[in-house]
Amino acid sequence: MVTLIPEQPNFHDSTAEELVWNRLIQQLPADATLIHGQRLTGDDKDVEIDLLVLWPGMGIAVIEVKGGRVDVVDGDWYTHGSNGARSRLSTPPLDQAMIAKHTLVDYLHSRVSTLPGPVSHLAVFPYSQLPGDWDQPDAPRRQLVDATQLDSLAGIVADQLRYDFDPGRDDPTLTHEYVIKNLKRTNQAVDNLALRAAEIGDRADALSREQAKLIRILRHQNRAEISGGAGSGKTYLALLKARSLTQQGLKVALMCYSRGLGRFLQLFTAQWPESDRPAFVGLFHDLPISWGAARGSDDDSEYWELRLPTMLKELADGRPRTGLFDAIVIDEGQDFSVLWWDAVQSCLRNQLAGTLYVFTDERQRIFDRQGESPITMNPIQLDENLRNSQQIVAGFSDLVSDPPIARNGPGEDIDWIDTSAEEAMAAADGQVESLMDAGWNPGDIALLTTGSRHPVQREVVEDEGTSAYWDQFFAAEDVFYGHVLGFKGLERPAVVLCVNGFRDPQRALDMLYVGMSRATTKLVIVGDLSWFGET
Repeated sequence: MVTLIPEQPNFHDSTAEELVWNRLIQQLPADATLIHGQRLTGDDKDVEIDLLVLWPGMGIAVIEVKGGRVDVVDGDWYTHGSNGARSRLSTPPLDQAMIAKHTLVDYLHSRVSTLPGPVSHLAVFPYSQLPGDWDQPDAPRRQLVDATQLDSLAGIVADQLRYDFDPGRDDPTLTHEYVIKNLKRTNQAVDNLALRAAEIGDRADALSREQAKLIRILRHQNRAEISGGAGSGKTYLALLKARSLTQQGLKVALMCYSRGLGRFLQLFTAQWPESDRPAFVGLFHDLPISWGAARGSDDDSEYWELRLPTMLKELADGRPRTGLFDAIVIDEGQDFSVLWWDAVQSCLRNQLAGTLYVFTDERQRIFDRQGESPITMNPIQLDENLRNSQQIVAGFSDLVSDPPIARNGPGEDIDWIDTSAEEAMAAADGQVESLMDAGWNPGDIALLTTGSRHPVQREVVEDEGTSAYWDQFFAAEDVFYGHVLGFKGLERPAVVLCVNGFRDPQRALDMLYVGMSRATTKLVIVGDLSWFGET
């Protein structure tokens, strides 16, 4: 039987999608996969694919379904509801399918090197009958399916895949398993962030809403640097400020340095209405690339630290004012270097009076760069920790000169496991097993290293790519293996901190502070505990 994802979709009263879904189940071969409502969140767009067909030996088909009666008048597309009301479509159905297809292809290319066959797009109108003399230049008849063709729907999909097949590029003999795995993981990641965005009753979120009053108080200030320790709600406030500015009609950029945090910001803002989403959300480095800068390799530090920020400033200086931003919000701003701040300022339409909000934690400056901002901003300090349990706050308070006020409730005591740095990795793996034996869900656990990366982390990144690696974290299906340097701004209920050495011992205490504060409820520290005796 056809593999269905999900097995019982929620069609949200769309009888058209349900009808087409059932016809495809009847007609597709047993080794095909049919996906409903596949969502993709990219650097500059968010799409939801009505129906997605993965057909081994043939390829992948993106299908847009339009209910009601569909017609075209003077080049404009309209749908007619059951009540007779006519609505003009801002984007023709086949164009919607094409945009979704290109987003899917970009997504897959960021994770896999070769696609399993061609990727085609079609539109299905299950309650319309197209005229026999159909001749729309932007909508070839072969890519449209009307009510008279539903019994041969799968055959039309196959014909379009054959039409789009490129023998020099496509390989339909490849397995679809890795594509399905990545798509399922992304759907789960989006679902999890939707739940996170909707959490209101959680005690940490309730405390964060108290912090939100600060944003209202500062609403007339164009520039502010809001500093606070780990768990003080900075990322929540950054999201809130970016949304508020967007709702005011401003063109807003929401950016950060860390890849994991950047992906979180993208997935979180994807839950908002389109009118509330900032114009750009993601990494500082992604902005110049989206404006045309050449990509560099991950191991070329000069490219990321010097050349790319310089290119961003040049690209911004060369863009029309309308192509720049009214406001920029930066999370984890302590990671930005002086050179980057020059580029940030160039991205504002009004470099002197444009809105700039920066959220920082000087104790989390664990990268080798000087990031003092040359831009004057009003300093605001957050003194309370809203995220971590009382025990965890007490545990890392000795690592900071100004300990935070713990506002959250008690959790579990910290476990301290003293081993050598060489034995820390194996001992940390054992502690992960112990947490699961004690009833912790694997998706609630992260193992973070301070020195060399865990073999599982290296394997996932090498085999599936960085984007798939971070979607695995947000999917929360299994234990996450990461490094303290890449986990800033993120959290998990249970963290095993593996103290297996430091590349730069001068930053050891800062890294321990970051690693400890990633756990909200349960913290296990494994490794050379003498580092903590030096605080």
